[in-house]
Amino acid sequence: MTRLVRAGALALVLATAAVPAAYAQAAPAADTLFRATTLNLSAHGETRIAPDMATITLGVQIEAPTAQGAMRANAEQMNAVIAALKKAGIAERDIQTSNLSLNPQYVYQENQPPKLSGYQASNQVSVRVNDLKDLGKAVDATVGAGANRVNGISFGLKDSTAAENAAREQAVKALAAKADLYAKAAGYHVARLVSLSEAGGYSPPSPMPMLAMARMEKADATPVAAGELSVGIDVSAVYELAK
Repeated sequence: MTRLVRAGALALVLATAAVPAAYAQAAPAADTLFRATTLNLSAHGETRIAPDMATITLGVQIEAPTAQGAMRANAEQMNAVIAALKKAGIAERDIQTSNLSLNPQYVYQENQPPKLSGYQASNQVSVRVNDLKDLGKAVDATVGAGANRVNGISFGLKDSTAAENAAREQAVKALAAKADLYAKAAGYHVARLVSLSEAGGYSPPSPMPMLAMARMEKADATPVAAGELSVGIDVSAVYELAK
């Protein structure tokens, strides 16, 4: 029994002694990491490009004494609007219903309970226009066919890859220039790029309100200015510096 106890105690001593040795082997790597001089930076790259497509949201809003009458009248007028869009060159796949609603309408008088006056039916579609030359024509056609709600327009890109890559190149060049500047100011030079990460990218802008309907109906043709889109990329990096 005594021999077993002594053997167990010896094993415990050896195991305890082995722990510092394991930590000693890992220490140099950690120590090297802490002794390295690093620089954490971020930069932004941006390019501007003309859009090549647009999305408009438009629709029909009708009021009638009954719910059934409001929905029926709305459907008839909306069918005419969709037919006008197709005639203007918009493909059926580029027309999508985005909102359909039916709401009761009330008249409010002081000290009186609300009185039902009728129903309001609303039908709204999102229309993708792939040729901007057809944009004004499409809007005019829908207004002529009975659309009385044009809620907004947004311009976009069918393929944003080239614009994003141009912004990436600008961002990385700006990042490298900034790293060289900081390193030189601190009395170092950039030894290597340790890590690089990206954030941001192209996202279609939110729809912008268009001209009032009454003003659009009086115009000979609806003017639409596409302008330019801004595509931005943010990058961050860690550089190792050396003397």
